[in-house]
Amino acid sequence: MNSRLQILILLCFGFLSAQENSVQSVYFEFDKYTLAPNNLAPITAIINTKDFSKYEAIQLYGYCDDRGTIDYNDKLSKKRVDFVQQFLMSKGISQNKIYICEGRGKVDLDKNSEKNIKEFRDKNRRVDLIFVKKIFYTAFPENPKVGDNIVLERIIFDMGSSELSSTAKKELDKTVLILKKHKTVRFEIKGHVCCTSAKYKDAIDNETQNRDLSENRAKKVFLYFRSKGINPYRMSYKGYGNQFPLGLEDAQDRRVELFITRL
Repeated sequence: MNSRLQILILLCFGFLSAQENSVQSVYFEFDKYTLAPNNLAPITAIINTKDFSKYEAIQLYGYCDDRGTIDYNDKLSKKRVDFVQQFLMSKGISQNKIYICEGRGKVDLDKNSEKNIKEFRDKNRRVDLIFVKKIFYTAFPENPKVGDNIVLERIIFDMGSSELSSTAKKELDKTVLILKKHKTVRFEIKGHVCCTSAKYKDAIDNETQNRDLSENRAKKVFLYFRSKGINPYRMSYKGYGNQFPLGLEDAQDRRVELFITRL
């Protein structure tokens, strides 16, 4: 079976078997932005599940009920988000994984809520946590979402090299056109390596003679995108060494990916 067919089968299986994003809400007392440990238990339960690694990112959105001024509730909802973010980090979640922390202020009552105002207000004083599943694509999706991971399968590097081939540049040019179409999308460029001993986190770049090959591959893509007019503030780059092999041919691990962090 050729490598292109192998990677297509693997990535399609990952797409079909992925579960939906998980949403968990925690609720606050009136005018409060902290929670007791027992109120945080639902979050802890998700973090402690064996399948937690399937989530690539976490989004936080905070809300208040309808009482109080707009300015006050904007600040209060953000404090609630900040509290939950700090709790997640205290549980070992990297700040880089928490991509959105947004206070959305107060939620106004509507006609349907007038019959049970207390219940609606109780539900509106909350932070929603959206745990974003891992999804892999081999081409930029038409409607990208936060958490989408795009394997640039035709951007393959020579052993020990971070240089972009002419073929790779032609493929990146196609991606540039798509990125210019989706002007608000922000993303991380993820570099990878193959064929490295488990005792090392990265491979040696022939040019620098340092173990920074995966980061240099991601950086070269970053610089190429910037040279083609993609705003650098939309992008970041990071080397992931040999942590995430695809389990296919070695060449497929000498790759870069785009991970959507914000729309």
